[in-house]
Amino acid sequence: MTDPLASRIAGMISVACDGRLTADEIVGSDISLSALGVTSLALLRLIDAVEDEFDVALDLGGGAAYLDSFPLLVGYLSERTS
Repeated sequence: MTDPLASRIAGMISVACDGRLTADEIVGSDISLSALGVTSLALLRLIDAVEDEFDVALDLGGGAAYLDSFPLLVGYLSERTS
């Protein structure tokens, strides 16, 4: 894993899931976060952590496609934190 942003986000997802997923499992996946096993509670934890860490607002409404998969989330945050 060479992208520092991707590494940070993968770690945050792992923490939000109470370690049920490793950062390596997350980085190596292009399926939806829910298919990976990210529960709605874990997603809310992740959103709170991401908003605090990166000072961005993640909206659950409006078809928030960036929450569908790890690559989409990384891309979304990359655009807003550069």
